[in-house]
Amino acid sequence: MAPMTNSLDPKELLAEYDAQARVFEAFGPVGATVHWDGPLKRTSGMASGGFITYRDLAGLQGDDLDALIARQVAFFRERGEKFEWKTRGHDLPADLTDRLLAHGFAAEDPETVVVGLAAPYATEAPALPADVTIRQTADRDDYRKIADLNTAAWGQDLSWLETMLAEESTPDSLDVFVAEADGKVVSAAWIRYLPGSQFAGLNGGTTLAEYRGRGIYKALVAVRAAKAIERGYKYLHVDCTEDSRPILQRLGFVAITTTTPYVWRP
Repeated sequence: MAPMTNSLDPKELLAEYDAQARVFEAFGPVGATVHWDGPLKRTSGMASGGFITYRDLAGLQGDDLDALIARQVAFFRERGEKFEWKTRGHDLPADLTDRLLAHGFAAEDPETVVVGLAAPYATEAPALPADVTIRQTADRDDYRKIADLNTAAWGQDLSWLETMLAEESTPDSLDVFVAEADGKVVSAAWIRYLPGSQFAGLNGGTTLAEYRGRGIYKALVAVRAAKAIERGYKYLHVDCTEDSRPILQRLGFVAITTTTPYVWRP
């Protein structure tokens, strides 16, 4: 898969991303509950815990911002549910993260947000090793295998991924793919569609160590890009770790900001 030759302006992409991809009102996993509190969209009842996102904080700062944060903590404390406040590196005010820490949140590892056009990847057939195949799935047993794969690869219990994928797997919101070799799932990835926007998000991509460096990750990007184009989406965006960031940037994805999850646990 060759790098994209067209030039993408990071500032323009960031503006589009903020306007379209950060809050998408039509999306919600099966069984989840969504509330709005001022500029915040608060989703609860998911397998992975609650989630806070927003386009911006509407200029809130100081005591008003502290009160907004405190209301979210009180809501999830009453439920006994952990939740994530997903920050971006360009969020205002600048002291937002300090205030989250003061309210008992813990920062997780930062990631880089990259964006690319879907079309250049969708037109190329994925190059795979002879012993590897990719297929789309909506099977609960495959979701369990994906959870087991991620648990093994990351050395922590990620069994909740099985339920998360099952909750989110509606025809308009999610497509899931597995790469198999020697009769086992060696990599898996999914694509989330943001209805009413031009953006689709790439997630997953974890590959067992012994199968890395063989083009599987790139092939999963290609099959998901083809799905995005088929459904009428223009852009792909990824919150990527330092493992996948160099691959995506070599492919032509453009870094536009960073994102750091701040997690509160009861």
